[in-house]
Amino acid sequence: MIALLLPLMVAAQTQSGKASYYSKRATGSRTANGERLHHDSLTCAHRSYPFGTILKVTNVLNGKQVFVRVNDRGPFQKGRIIDLSWGAAKAIGMIAQGIAPVTIERVSEMNIPFKLEDEELPKIEFEVADIEEGITPVWMQQPPEIDHQQVRRSMRTVVNKVATSEK
Repeated sequence: MIALLLPLMVAAQTQSGKASYYSKRATGSRTANGERLHHDSLTCAHRSYPFGTILKVTNVLNGKQVFVRVNDRGPFQKGRIIDLSWGAAKAIGMIAQGIAPVTIERVSEMNIPFKLEDEELPKIEFEVADIEEGITPVWMQQPPEIDHQQVRRSMRTVVNKVATSEK
């Protein structure tokens, strides 16, 4: 019974340890939940958090933070607590080190900027403007007839004027 509760208790706490990250070459490989990995995505591998859990990862060395979604299992190397996608590792500034000390916190609710809380959006009515009788909107008008002979005569006149002015 204690062995079953231990992973749940660990998952509920803040964790500290070492983080590593996936190489860019891993792009396209399948994760444990079936998704394809992309190096720019903000995802991670964790041993016990359920898929879809949002975690806040903080680089202890520089204080940079990133929010990632669990979509894989691991890391399975001793001493490491999380594997980050390349994009998440870049966001917290650990690309050069390869491995960095981090803290992990589970995020219960994400604060979505500009999200209206329990407010109803105003109703907007999109009505067609009333058009006075006898006025036809531009998009409904027939294009005027073009007198091609008149256009040719006008073009000849312009060309002749240009030719005589150049002499």
